[in-house]
Order: sequence, then structure tokens, then C-alpha cells
Amino acid sequence: MISNTRYWILLLLITLVYAAGMFVTLFENDSAQFAVMAMRMVQENDFFSLFKGPEAYLDKPHMHYWLAAISFKIFGLYDWAYRIPGILATFVGAYSCFGLGKLLYNTQVGKLSALIFMTAQTIVLSVIDVRTDAVLTGFSVFAIWQLASYIENGRLKNIVLGAFGAGIAFSTKGQIALLVIGLPLLCHLAYTRKWKVLISWKVFVALLTFTVTIAPMLYAYYLQFDMHPELVVRGKGNRSGFRFIFWEQSFERLSGEGIGKNSSDYFFFFHTFLWVFLPWTVIAILGYWSGIRTLFKQRFILNPKYDFLTLGGIGFIFLIISFAQFKLPHYLNIVIPLFALLTSSYLVRINQSNKLKTLKILLGIQYFILSLVFIASVFICFYVFKEAKPISYIWIVILLLLIVYYCFKKEDYVLRIITVTVFSSVLLNAVLNSHFYPSLLEYQGGSAMSKVVSKEGIAINNIYKINSRHSWALDFYNRRPVAIRSLDELKQLKDIWIYATDKDLNALKTSGIDWDKQHTVDQFRITRLQGRFINPKSRNKVLNKMHLVHIY
Repeated sequence: MISNTRYWILLLLITLVYAAGMFVTLFENDSAQFAVMAMRMVQENDFFSLFKGPEAYLDKPHMHYWLAAISFKIFGLYDWAYRIPGILATFVGAYSCFGLGKLLYNTQVGKLSALIFMTAQTIVLSVIDVRTDAVLTGFSVFAIWQLASYIENGRLKNIVLGAFGAGIAFSTKGQIALLVIGLPLLCHLAYTRKWKVLISWKVFVALLTFTVTIAPMLYAYYLQFDMHPELVVRGKGNRSGFRFIFWEQSFERLSGEGIGKNSSDYFFFFHTFLWVFLPWTVIAILGYWSGIRTLFKQRFILNPKYDFLTLGGIGFIFLIISFAQFKLPHYLNIVIPLFALLTSSYLVRINQSNKLKTLKILLGIQYFILSLVFIASVFICFYVFKEAKPISYIWIVILLLLIVYYCFKKEDYVLRIITVTVFSSVLLNAVLNSHFYPSLLEYQGGSAMSKVVSKEGIAINNIYKINSRHSWALDFYNRRPVAIRSLDELKQLKDIWIYATDKDLNALKTSGIDWDKQHTVDQFRITRLQGRFINPKSRNKVLNKMHLVHIY
């Protein structure tokens, strides 16, 4: 269906897009925050305690921070070093998509699944804005693949590797990992009627492997929380790390207790999916509908052309997470591997069935998506953030010529669909990673101010702030968290710098504290874009300012 040469060219292009995003400034809040937490582990040589600023952190387990800290130990405290574990986990996820697709269908489905996974918009974004979901997603689909392989062939190796993957995923984000892994596998067992594989001594070996894998995380929780009941976290004392990770965490997410509520919209993930799986969204929706309709027509009788692992897994996971009172778009990353497999199997199936009319319609839709991507790319490059150096557009021109060539090349519909869709992802994210994000991050106050600190040779241990507002980007790029001091304490200090908002400057003035030097940078919450910021003519109206003032 797709030649090895074409396939590896497309994989190389999306990998280059990943590489372009490695060196972009870290985003606030999560990426920069998590990088600071891992940095603190390295600097303090304490890998068992998690802190968010001055407070003990009892939310996500340790694995993501450990992996980032190991990368820092090897490569140094750099933003690209922080991203390495997330990128490697994404490659693990892509290879696992290939393995799972090959197991349930054939090599063609497996190869295409990996390609679809790597080019889905939310996955490309997760490689640059690295959170815990990159590691969670990669090792969750790895566990699903290995455990599904055990169900099919009964080999000890597969169930042990699956248990290890589940342990890494659980140590990254807790119980959601077991939900994401367990539901698809239960659906697969129900569809194939292979329940007997659970009655085996190999299952006990897998449970032991899982326990050993999560043991370091449990021990770290025990040291930080169970041995220190005096710690107060989110207004509660006597917190047990064991109880939290095995019981409280999921209920806090579902109810919004402790972490707060941000959405009671039960359809949040349904309309969010429309963009997170671009440019494959339409094909995925048609594939899901086709699969569900066929399974019901066949009354769930086993058919090697279909699988219930993806269909059931997606459906049940969507249903459960939709009831959570705290929702964010990247929570959908965990189902992207399942959607990649579903989409791939649908494309291969309609191609093998020679449904030319359907393929022609899909090609037209993907051409339309590509045209929207082209318009968006031009809009970004020539209006939102104008590129000052014309030479920077050479690679865009080369990429566009390549796209035009393949768009007009006469070949099978399905091959053109795959190629055009991958090019849509490559073009959009090449523009985002190499031009849009670097320009956007100039408006992130903390990282912008860190450049001022470096340029002016300001001593980082003399920088303070007077409020609890987090300064993650400044903390990371200064390689030192900014300490908080009260106004009364500042009156006793000389020759220091204060990182401040406009409101903070007014507080300094009111307290009679004066300064002789001031540096100011623009500040905007870059992860919450709005039309007035995107429009250069109204951008200044929504910008705030961050200041660094010298108290003499």
C-alpha cells in the first residue's frame, strides 16, 4: 500500500519537526514547572521528594520527574534535555502502535498506525510542550501491546513486559494508567472469549513485576508523606502517599476536590477531539462509526477484520473521563494510540474492499484540510509574526514544492490520502515549531527576563519576589528558583533585585521602597491564546508587563 521508501521519508520529516521543537523555550505553566521540579532533584540530590515551589507536591507520581532528572544528570540543565524522555517515550508509543496493529491485523495496519500516531496534532504538541502525558501514553500503549500479545500467544515474556510498561505508566500518572490499559484489554478478552489466559501462574509473575516496578515510587511517597504526617497539602494534614495513589487521586480528579473544577461540560472531550487528532479527525470518526455499525450487525461475533480493543476501549475511556470535573485537552493523548490503530485499520480495509467512491471523498476532504493548513501557515508567517529574514522561508518553499509534487502525482487514492495528510501535519507543525512558538515565547515574561539577567550579568542569588505568583520559566533558565521575601524583609536588604508585576511595583512604592534600575519585558499567558493577541494591531492591548528592579 505504501512503499518503504515513502514511509521512511514521511517518518523522517515528522521526526525533523520533532527535532525543530526540541530547542524551543519551555512553556509555562506545566513544562517549565515540571522542569524546575526535576532540576531541584538534581541540584539538591534528593530524588525522593517532590516539591512545587515551597510546597510538598502530592498530585502526579515521580516517574516523569525522575526521567527528566536523569536526562539533566547526563546532558545538563537544558530545555532540550528535559524533552528527551518525552520524545523517546513517544517513539516507544509509535513502535507499540506498529506492534499492536501488526498483532491484531497485519504489517500494513501496524506501519500506518505508527505514522498516524506520530502526526496527530496533540502528539506533536506533546513533544514540545512536554508534560507527564508523553511518558504515560508511550508506556500505556506499550503495555496494551505486550499484554494483548500475551492474550494471543500466552508467552511469559509478553506478560512480564506488559506488567513493566503498566508499572512505568502507573508511576507516571497513577490510576488513570490502569484504566487506559485495562479497559481496552477487557474489551479484547470479551470479544475473543479468551478469559482462560487469566488463569495461569504467569499472571502472578506479572503482578510481581508490576509491584517491583512501582516500588520505588511507593517508597518515595512513604518517605515524603507517610513518615511526615505533619505536612499539610491542599489544606489537609496527615496525608498518606499510599492512600493517595491507590484511592484518593482518581476521586479528586473526578470530583474536582482539592485541585478545583474547570469544566462540567460532559461533551468537552468530544469537541476537543476534533482538533487534537487533526489532520486525521474525519477519517477517525468515519472509521469509528463504521466499526461500531459492523460489530452490531454481526452481533459481536468474532471477525478477524475487526477488533473491539480499540472500539470498546475508546468508548469506555471517553465515557469515564467525560464525568471528570477537571478537564484539559491533553488528557485525550491516552486514547490517541487507539484512534491511530482504528483509523489505520479503516483505511486499509476500505482500500482492500476497493471502495473508490469513499476513498475519493476522503481524498477531497484531506485536500481541503491541507488547504486550510496552507492558509494558516501563510497567515502565521506573514501576518501574526512576520519573519524578518526572507532566507528563513527557504525550507518552507522546499516543503511546499514537495507537497505540490505529491498532490499532483497520479497514484492510488489511499496512498495520496496518507501522503497528503502527513504533509498537512508536517507543514503546520514545522511552521509552529520553527517560527510561531519561538516568536510567541518572546512574550513569556519569565524566560524573556532570564535573557536580561544573563545579558546584564545580574547575580541570580540576589533576585527575589514579593508574591507567591509562580515564576517557573525564570526559575529554570536562571537555574535557581526565585525566593519570596516580605516587604518588611526587603527593607533590611541592600543591592538586590525584585521580579515584580505592576501591582508589586505599586506595593513597593507604598512601602517606601525605591529602586534605581529597572528592566521591563512583555508578559502574556501564551498557553491561553486569544484573537486580540493573535492580531498584531490589538496585541499591545492585552499584554502585561514584568519588571526587574534594583533595590539599592
